[in-house]
Amino acid sequence: MTTVTRAPHDASDATTTDRPAARGDRPGGGLLDPRQLLRSLPDALRKLDPRTLWRNPVMLIVEIGAVFTTVLTVADPSVFAVAITGWLWLTVLFATLAEAVAEGRGKAQAATLRRARRDTVATRLVGWTPGTAARYDEETVPASELRRGDVVVVAAGDVVPGDGDVVEGIASVDESAITGESAPVIRESGGDRSAVTGGTRVLSDRIVVRITQEPGQSFVDRMISLVEGADRQKTPNEIALNVLLAALTVVFLLATVTLQPMAVFAKSYQGAAPDSPAITDAGISGIVLVALLVCLIPTTIGALLSAIGIAGMDRLVQRHVLAMSGRAVEAAGDVNTLLLDKTGTITLGNRQAVAFRPVEGVDAGSVADAARLSSLADETPEGRSVVVLARNGSGLGEGEPDLPPDVTFVPFTAQTRMSGVDLGAAGDGGPRRIRKGAAAAVLAWVREHGGRPTDQVSRIVDEISAIGGTPLVVAEHVAGRPARALGVVHLKDVVKAGMRERFDEMRRMGIRTVMVTGDNPRTAKAIADEAGVDDVLAEATPEDKLALIRREQAGGRLVAMTGDGTNDAPALAQADVGVAMNTGTSAAKEAGNMVDLDSDPTKLIEIVEIGKQLLITRGALTTFSIANDVAKYFAIIPAMFAGIYPSLDALNVMRLSSPTSAILSAVVFNAVVIVALIPLALRGVRHRPASASELLRRNLLTYGLGGIVVPFVGIKLIDLLVQFVPGIS
Repeated sequence: MTTVTRAPHDASDATTTDRPAARGDRPGGGLLDPRQLLRSLPDALRKLDPRTLWRNPVMLIVEIGAVFTTVLTVADPSVFAVAITGWLWLTVLFATLAEAVAEGRGKAQAATLRRARRDTVATRLVGWTPGTAARYDEETVPASELRRGDVVVVAAGDVVPGDGDVVEGIASVDESAITGESAPVIRESGGDRSAVTGGTRVLSDRIVVRITQEPGQSFVDRMISLVEGADRQKTPNEIALNVLLAALTVVFLLATVTLQPMAVFAKSYQGAAPDSPAITDAGISGIVLVALLVCLIPTTIGALLSAIGIAGMDRLVQRHVLAMSGRAVEAAGDVNTLLLDKTGTITLGNRQAVAFRPVEGVDAGSVADAARLSSLADETPEGRSVVVLARNGSGLGEGEPDLPPDVTFVPFTAQTRMSGVDLGAAGDGGPRRIRKGAAAAVLAWVREHGGRPTDQVSRIVDEISAIGGTPLVVAEHVAGRPARALGVVHLKDVVKAGMRERFDEMRRMGIRTVMVTGDNPRTAKAIADEAGVDDVLAEATPEDKLALIRREQAGGRLVAMTGDGTNDAPALAQADVGVAMNTGTSAAKEAGNMVDLDSDPTKLIEIVEIGKQLLITRGALTTFSIANDVAKYFAIIPAMFAGIYPSLDALNVMRLSSPTSAILSAVVFNAVVIVALIPLALRGVRHRPASASELLRRNLLTYGLGGIVVPFVGIKLIDLLVQFVPGIS
């Protein structure tokens, strides 16, 4: 080990820009890319293993039927038997191919993440104490040996060896390997932007990081497992739908099995006259029964169900949102209440100074000058905007003001809720002290120093608050005189463009929106009215957020919220959909069930839309799959029984050319429709904001009626082609 002493960190040369929120392109169908098909085919073949396929009972029945018809075909081959058997195997293959194509995109992203999670060497600090320049030991260890609580130092050019929180320093970090965005981000100690992710690279300066992960449990490890589907568990909705599909399969299986003794009793030989040898022997009877079963059970939705769920999570990944479970995506589709932070979500976040409001007896120039002096050391966007307004809007000039040699800048703190400057001799005995900050805090400071604020100050504060602005009172205390309020700075919080329209869409979907803010109730209400949200929670504390979520859930509603700080962790954990910002603390990311890699709070609205799209897609294709059976009844039942019961020939409304052609056409359509619907399953049914009744009506008209009409057309077209195949017609 080497004993070293670290110099204090200087972050003055750190430069970066905020990373823009990414909007991934809408994923395409996937199957339209021949290269993706070829890459997915080996996985699709491996999924034919019954030990894998048992999770999909519908397709397992189809595979068992395909094995059965294969045995019968080998024992007594014919063109009809070979064709039916081949298409049954294709039906199973198309189902596994749909899942493999959906998983393929996740595996491609996992490969990128694995490159980011390469073997890294870490510099671990032994005996390091925060906030001091004490001597400590430094040792080099493999990143895989790091444990929770270890402290490491990462300098410019180094790769962060594991997930952790910055406990000293500030640096710009390249997170492109994780998020895909090239713009670096700032990570610093002591705030909500302290979390760093293993595999990212430090671009400038030096930071000390306390590791928060155990080996093999890093954020990247979890991402790889999730996007590959290894940890993807079936959601409650999927499980319920699988139970329904299995029940329908059992019902049709029992119905089909009883047809054979009924046919023998009626001497129908599956619908053919005794002089039609194509389907009269026992072997062909078994093949016909299997074909009937496969056509009647819900193979379409059974084949696409897994792909729909995987694609839903993939759509979130495309938008740089990592869902820790499929259940979270599903819950997003059923959300009734949205909790949205005001700053940065509903508003632009950077409030701008737009006016100086002096009190009687003080000119605007004096207020502007005092506000500028108190903001010179304020590096917040609001503080900089005060300086800009004072220069440009109050005629104070572009240059810096002349300051006396003894100047003490007073930084803003959460306890004092104000900042300022002491001019002249340092300390409390200075000849002039200026403060700027929250009205209650500054007015209390004025009273403490012998002043008596006038009612006019309170009226100005109320006027600004009533129109949605943020008032900052400016006051001064000159030695030997009572302190006095000079005036008020009007900060305007700008609502993002298009927010009212988006909230109107949420309302049409039956979702209640609640703005959460620390502002006073009057300011909060003005912003809420301008943005068009349904309700507001003002002066919110972590306990208030948690209580609101619990009240909503007690009423049977699902709640979604977003957060980035440790104080948001309880509410994120309580919410049904908790979206943590990637720039936030480790506590927030561990509490939420989704992580937004772009740290864009407005993306919560998109997440809800993606969840609804997942549920709508699943419902639409289930409706289409069940409606499909109608045409198959009209194809197969006459083919099986019209020979012995001629009146059943009236059901042959498609006028199919022969019993064998009718059965084969139905089987072929049953397989081909899976391929045709894979792009829709992966892309998702387009979501339009509407009420539940409207969605149901649209679903029944489009996919219910379409599921009845399309098979009639498709089976007839296939029959026209099949009748030219020798040995079939």
